[in-house]
Amino acid sequence: MEKKKIAFVCVHNSCRSQIAEALGNHLRGNDFECYSCGTETKPQINQDAVRLMKKLYGIDMEEKQFSKTYDKIPTPDIAISMGCDVGCPYIGRYFDDNWGLPDPTGQSDEVFKEVIKQIEEKIMLL
Repeated sequence: MEKKKIAFVCVHNSCRSQIAEALGNHLRGNDFECYSCGTETKPQINQDAVRLMKKLYGIDMEEKQFSKTYDKIPTPDIAISMGCDVGCPYIGRYFDDNWGLPDPTGQSDEVFKEVIKQIEEKIMLL
């Protein structure tokens, strides 16, 4: 049976969606193929996210991941918005869910860890 493809989407594809892609593939890779994307890109993934994901899970997000737009990933079966606090990107289809997560960029490690924890919990419920 082919695994369902999940796209985690936020505007810049540099933080929350990248965390979700990494955790999705790490925790649920036997069940899903996880991707992340945005309507804009950044030259690199958020370095606080990279540091904390390596520390908490041993995942090196920069090894296989990079900031990309929706047209650079396979067509998803499920599309999840990470949160519209910065404006929901249009990806050519409706979102199946909006996780409504705050953007931790520029915040403390504690805020980052809380968002990462929320992403992990939501991924385990998929």
